[in-house]
Amino acid sequence: MTRTFDPFREMDRLFGEGFRTATPAPMPMDLYRRGETFVAQIDLPGVDPGSIDIDVEDNTLTVRAERLRENLDDVRWLSHERPTGTFARQLSLGRGLALDDIQADYRNGVLTLTIPVAEEAKPRKIAVSHGDDQKAAIESQAS
Repeated sequence: MTRTFDPFREMDRLFGEGFRTATPAPMPMDLYRRGETFVAQIDLPGVDPGSIDIDVEDNTLTVRAERLRENLDDVRWLSHERPTGTFARQLSLGRGLALDDIQADYRNGVLTLTIPVAEEAKPRKIAVSHGDDQKAAIESQAS
């Protein structure tokens, strides 16, 4: 199969690879389980706590937050790397979580969500009755 050489496409590809940098997620998150709860810690530095909105619908938890840009009309930017605007992050929650008991706390630029495991999803021990107990009950009824 013959391919035609397109110098512009090749230049775009090379420049794209050469200048591509990894951009961090605007809402980096750590997620872990501690005992019977899951904990999500989401970095939201510079966010007004009043702008944080957390919804749960159909086992999807959505976190939205807004970081406003400072009104600096008379400046000449030398570097502008901190993202501004509205950010959102979604987590697909599995079954067996107590969605009505989710707690949220925002301190020092970190939003901490605590998501407990539902009581019905926690492991339980089931007692096993012994055959001797049934035999004794049958003998006492026969007497």
